[in-house]
Amino acid sequence: QAQLVESGGGLVQAGGSIRLSCAASGRTLTLSNHAIAWFRQAPGKEREFLAAMSWSGGDASYADSVKGRFTMSRDNAKRSVYLQMNSLNAEDTATYYCAAGGAIAAVERRYQYWGHGTQVTVSS
Repeated sequence: QAQLVESGGGLVQAGGSIRLSCAASGRTLTLSNHAIAWFRQAPGKEREFLAAMSWSGGDASYADSVKGRFTMSRDNAKRSVYLQMNSLNAEDTATYYCAAGGAIAAVERRYQYWGHGTQVTVSS
């Protein structure tokens, strides 16, 4: 079964940085053919769109809440996508998910493949 696997989460101090990775697990999902997005969900809150990038990496879209702090990149040769997160604060504490779909979109239903998430905790 096609699957995405997130990694890189952990505990980071406020003001610090962390980089998340998303990789395809198995050979049935080709990341280079899909737009990839990052979402997050904090306890008691709905899942929130953060960023998305086209299959080529040429187009990207960011939520206002992370624009200027988070940067998405991808390396199709390594079948991996990354989310660099800087200037973190306590409000960034959440489980972070990557998702793959046909095109850039800010809504969950446009993405067919999801990872299980990686936890990021920002200590103040």
